[in-house]
Amino acid sequence: MAIFFKTENHSDFSNHHPWNTLFRNWAPAVLWAGLIFFFSTDRFSSSNTSQFLGPLLSAIFSRITAEQFDTLHLIVRKLAHWGEYFIFSLLLVRALHGRFKSQLELRRAVWIVAVVFLYALSDEIHQVFVPSRTPSLADVTIDSFAGMCGILWTYLCPKSKGFATDAAPENRAGLKSSKKT
Repeated sequence: MAIFFKTENHSDFSNHHPWNTLFRNWAPAVLWAGLIFFFSTDRFSSSNTSQFLGPLLSAIFSRITAEQFDTLHLIVRKLAHWGEYFIFSLLLVRALHGRFKSQLELRRAVWIVAVVFLYALSDEIHQVFVPSRTPSLADVTIDSFAGMCGILWTYLCPKSKGFATDAAPENRAGLKSSKKT
């Protein structure tokens, strides 16, 4: 659509409405960060998640012992951590206009990992103030690893269109495209 790209004959839609583009690019990442914060509340403590995971795992594994349930419950919770931050890193990549195309964009990848790490750390600090939660540096490690996995996935799957933004595409040098219509 020509209205989203700067051309000789058309004005750039995003220049007229910079807040619209900023909102469209960053709102999903900010909303997801809010959801992660919500998952750190008492509602998603281990004792509360075991109440709905218990019947589910018992239905799937009819002869599950209490010890096996505890192990599976822990695995599900850690995978949930990984998934939350994997998605968060993808949304940060999207907010920063796209995919990783070359090693020149290492700075962007490092910035995203730093944001993921700092948010994961702040999430665990938040859990200090929730009586039913316990902060864990292991969770920060899992979350940071998930952020790195998200960036790696974006780098290895550059043809994925799922996280395209309204921003003009960039070439390998990081310059705006001068595509003419």
